[in-house]
Amino acid sequence: MTRLTRRAVLGGLAAGVAGQALGAPLSSPRPVPRAQIVPAEALRVASSQDLIAAAKLGGNVGFVVADAKTGRILESVSADTPMPPASVTKAITSLYALEHLGGDYRFGTRLIATGPIRGGVISGDLVLAGGGDPTLSTDTLGDMAAALRRAGVTGVSGRFLVWGGALPYTHEIDPAQPDHVGYNPAVSGLNLNFNRVHFEWKRVKGGFDVGMDARGERFLPRAYTAKIAVKERALPIYTYSDKGRVEEWTVASRALNKAGSRWLPVRRPELYAADVFQTLARAQGVPLGNPEIVRDLPGGTVIVEHNSDSLRPLLTEMMRYSTNITAEAVGMTASARRGGLASHAGSGRLMTEWLKDRAGARSARFVDHSGLGGDSRISAGEMVGALVRLGPAAGLRGLMKDFTMRDEADRVIRNHPLRVEAKTGTLNFVSALAGWMTSPSGADMVFAIFTGDVARRDRIPNAERERPQGGREWIRRSRRLQQQLIERWGAVHG
Repeated sequence: MTRLTRRAVLGGLAAGVAGQALGAPLSSPRPVPRAQIVPAEALRVASSQDLIAAAKLGGNVGFVVADAKTGRILESVSADTPMPPASVTKAITSLYALEHLGGDYRFGTRLIATGPIRGGVISGDLVLAGGGDPTLSTDTLGDMAAALRRAGVTGVSGRFLVWGGALPYTHEIDPAQPDHVGYNPAVSGLNLNFNRVHFEWKRVKGGFDVGMDARGERFLPRAYTAKIAVKERALPIYTYSDKGRVEEWTVASRALNKAGSRWLPVRRPELYAADVFQTLARAQGVPLGNPEIVRDLPGGTVIVEHNSDSLRPLLTEMMRYSTNITAEAVGMTASARRGGLASHAGSGRLMTEWLKDRAGARSARFVDHSGLGGDSRISAGEMVGALVRLGPAAGLRGLMKDFTMRDEADRVIRNHPLRVEAKTGTLNFVSALAGWMTSPSGADMVFAIFTGDVARRDRIPNAERERPQGGREWIRRSRRLQQQLIERWGAVHG
């Protein structure tokens, strides 16, 4: 019998052909149960093909489940078919960032004086310099304004400059998304409140009272770089136009209830952050002129510096809440460290090349770091290969959230015997899940499940992309299939 080494198994898995490396077909037959491992009821578990057929998703379904320690494939369907990974991309981005930046990396935001402080006045310019921090908040800027005053600054003789060149600017993560969705903002080296502005409305006599602000938990400054007007119409719900220094929105009156709020994306992040800081500094007794964006970072003395949390807790939060801007900022920062970063799209290509080098993912292609772009592709076999080969050393499993198991009525099943730690991903008519699972007997498995009806997704009219007809029901069936597959693997392979 040919002796297979761990390297051979992992190498074959990463290339998406582990079945061939093990002398088995890519689409594994129903496993032969072993009495000492598989309970009797597992013999009646539905086959994966029957579960897929019953879900009636259309499009494609691909999955791989493998032994977490050896990488040996236990079951697979369409293991090497490239499919949209959606937010499961963030697992790859986490691996990419941890390798290039390290878990202790912190993003810095600085206030720089280009000249000396004389009598409380900076003899030169004051620069608000971003370092790519995706978690920078209004409260942080408020604290930095207070620290500036404590440093003895009461004024600036020169200009108020703002620099966001630590990362290349992109107008939006995915141009195919609706203008108004808050999860698709601009990204730059200076990002505030996930580059979202808060829109609030209240019905009053004769119309609506509306406002836009940059609220934090402790500060509530008005946003002067964005404004909104209510228009008497039914559709479109929102319109957007960029007037240079002011982003202008309109909203349909018939879409508003008595009172409410939502976050809208920001496309001018440097001006937005500078506008908010100007207000907060003025409240501290430090008046500043109108902000000016600069391409090159001026030299000078750092007066105040704020550092973000370290990378590992930032990634944990990103995986938990699936924050797209965190993934993009983290991924582009890793690309800058890798070298050759010129654009947002170019950063996706750099991560693609890295995954091919590190895990043999030959068909993988990433157009971004968050998975929001529907043109990204990776196969289930390549995804599992990356998790097996790169996940343990990076501690990726510890970043993932617990996957909640639910019954057919969508109620949470408490104390479920299977433990699942995974990253979910959802786009219109695309649903993905990848991570680790542990059976009651302690068997550890790694898996990836990709479902997608890309043709149906591509047919959605622009006006319906936020909530397409049939989309929620499709996602519900996909998620049900994902859980059924996991329960099947626990019964048959656990």
